Amino acid sequence: MIIGIVGKANVGKSSFFKAATLADVEIANYPFATIKPNSGVGYIKIKCVDVDFKVQCNPREGYCVEGNRFVPIQLIDVAGLVPGAHEGKGMGNQFLSDLNQADVLIHVIDVSGSTNEGGEPVEIGSHDPTQDIIFLEKELDHWYLEILKKGWNKFARTLQQTKADPALAISKQLSGLRVTEDMAKDAIKGLSENPEYWKEEELLGLATKLRERSKPLIIAANKIDLPGAEENFKKLKEQFKDHHIIPCSAASELALREAAKKEIISYVPGEEKFAVKGEVTEQQEKGLEVIKKNVLEKHKTTGVQDVLNKAVLDILNYIAVFPGGVNKLEDKDGNVIPDCFLLPSGSTALQFAFRIHQDIGNKFVKAIDVKTKQVIGKEHVLKHRDVVEIKTS
Repeated sequence: MIIGIVGKANVGKSSFFKAATLADVEIANYPFATIKPNSGVGYIKIKCVDVDFKVQCNPREGYCVEGNRFVPIQLIDVAGLVPGAHEGKGMGNQFLSDLNQADVLIHVIDVSGSTNEGGEPVEIGSHDPTQDIIFLEKELDHWYLEILKKGWNKFARTLQQTKADPALAISKQLSGLRVTEDMAKDAIKGLSENPEYWKEEELLGLATKLRERSKPLIIAANKIDLPGAEENFKKLKEQFKDHHIIPCSAASELALREAAKKEIISYVPGEEKFAVKGEVTEQQEKGLEVIKKNVLEKHKTTGVQDVLNKAVLDILNYIAVFPGGVNKLEDKDGNVIPDCFLLPSGSTALQFAFRIHQDIGNKFVKAIDVKTKQVIGKEHVLKHRDVVEIKTS
C-alpha cells in the first residue's frame, strides 16, 4: 500500500510528510523545494490487541505505546503541482507519474489562504482555498484523460472490430494507475456500446470516475491554527460535503514528535495531550503552550494521525489482523504478538494465510479465532483487530 501526498507548493506537504515519518527532508518557504519525490514510512494507529490479553506486545515492525499499535505504511511526497501540471508545466508530468502506484492521495491545502495558485506566500486570507481543491482534481482528471486518449481512435476502432470487452481493454491501458476491470465496468455504465461514439466530455467524465475510484482523495486542511483558517474550513465543509476534509497543523505535529524524540515531552501521536518530562527553555515552553491552546484544545489532535488513519481504515477500508496462537502468543524468539497485517475489508482466513506466507496458504487446513477459541473455515470473513491462528497440514 502506498499513500501519495499531493498539493501545491508551499502549503506544508513536506512538513506533513516529515511529521508523519520524521524523515530528513527539506522544508522551505518557496515553490519546488521538493523536486524528487520523498519516500518514507508512516504509521496508522489502532488499539493494540495486547490490551485484550493483558500482555505487552513486541512488534517486529512499527511500535506500540500505551496500548496503541502503530502499523507501518509507505508514504510518498511529490513536488508541488501548479495549474497546467498535466500539460507539463512546472515538471508536472514527472510529478504526476510519481503518483502512479499510489492507492490513495492526501491532498494538503493551505486552509488559511496564505499561498497563491503558484505556490507563493501571500497575505493570510487573500487566497481562496476552495480553488485549490478544484485545481488539483482538474489536474488529476486531465492527467487520466491524456493517458486514456493516447491513440484513442485506433484503440476504439480495434475494440469495435474485435468485439473486445471495453472495460478489460481500458483497465489494461490504465493498469499503471491501478485501474481494475471492475472499476472500468462501473465507469462506462451508461455510455454507448461503441467506444468510437464516446464524445470528449464523456471521455473526461470517464477519466474522472476512474480517478475517483483508483486514486481516492482525503484533504488535509493544513495551517488550521492561522488566522481565518477556521472560517475557511467551515466554508470548505459546506461546499464540498462529499469530500473527506480534516483540519490539520502539520507544523504542530512535527514540533511535538521532535520534542518527544528528544524526550522533552511524552506524546502519543493522535492524542490531545502531551506532558513535559524534561527541561525546557522559555522559548520551547511558549511554543508548546501555543500548540496546546491553538490546536489541541480546539481540535483535540493536530490532525496528521487522523488523516493517515482515515485514508487507510475508512477510505481504503482496510482492517488490521494479528497472527497468534490460542495457547501461545509468542513467536519462536519469545516476541509477543510481533506481527500485524493490513488487509482489505472482506478478507477471508485463507487470504490472510496467503498474506502471511505462500506456503501457509497452500497448506491451510483450518483457522482459529484466538479471542473466542472458535474454529473458523477458510471462507470466514475476518474483522478488524482479529487474532487468528492458522493450522496447516
